[in-house]
Amino acid sequence: MRDIRLRDLPTFFQTTNPDDVMLNFIMESTDRAHEASAVVLHTFDALESDVLDALSSMLPRVYTVGPLQLHLNHIPEHPLKMGYSLWKEETERLEWLNTKAPNSVVYVNFGSITVMTPEQLVEFGWGLANSKLPFFWVIRPDLVIGESAILPPEFVAETKERSLIAGWCPQEQVLNHPSVGGFLTHSGWNSTVESLTAGVPMLCWPCFGDQQMDCRYTCNEWGIGMEISNDVKRDEVEKLVKELMEGEKGKKMKNKVMEWKKLAEEATGPHGSSSTNLDNLVNQVLLRKS
Repeated sequence: MRDIRLRDLPTFFQTTNPDDVMLNFIMESTDRAHEASAVVLHTFDALESDVLDALSSMLPRVYTVGPLQLHLNHIPEHPLKMGYSLWKEETERLEWLNTKAPNSVVYVNFGSITVMTPEQLVEFGWGLANSKLPFFWVIRPDLVIGESAILPPEFVAETKERSLIAGWCPQEQVLNHPSVGGFLTHSGWNSTVESLTAGVPMLCWPCFGDQQMDCRYTCNEWGIGMEISNDVKRDEVEKLVKELMEGEKGKKMKNKVMEWKKLAEEATGPHGSSSTNLDNLVNQVLLRKS
């Protein structure tokens, strides 16, 4: 992988302990991938062509079938169709977004399992407050390590006219809402793909797992994000939020992410690479006679 730094590798590999559980689990899974009938990846050809070329030379059958969100949009509503959120969604919060101007709201969500310290929560909060921009922040009950996620009263007073805080939300609907112009994210793969698919540029604060690599590609390979340092400071958050929403780099990122959105739509279109791969996966693997 070109220009990859040690800090960009998944955190499971950043260990000097040969008996690390996650390292050994991933090594075993990687070795056994050669025995699989197929390897199915939630991406699309245009997005990660170099990586896919390398994988295809090593593994027997690699099928890129993403973004799944766009495939689902082609399927009519059905009584058995269900959501896949890990938390109860507060859909009524979407009404607040309807009152905001197009591309004016910063959406903030650090995913289903990422956690932070109370100090980091406060720094993010004041960075958002000091930007003077409207924001929709999802704060899970367990977001803060070992404590309740409590923001100071002064923050609430400062931002009450232009902020909304929820416990969870239907993220795809939020990202696709016309008022949302930027996404402050932990760079989990699902969130990254959902943001790209919606045409929303990102501020990335990766924490663990694959998130460092996702952030690297978002910011350096695809040109649709900027990274926030792990040691969160309100001044940096404020500066980057303003740049994302109002700056020249933010505008370039918006144009670039719209290009990727179009490519994602083409991949999942009637004759796109992901649609073709999905058909081939069914016919060549799932329906293959043993």
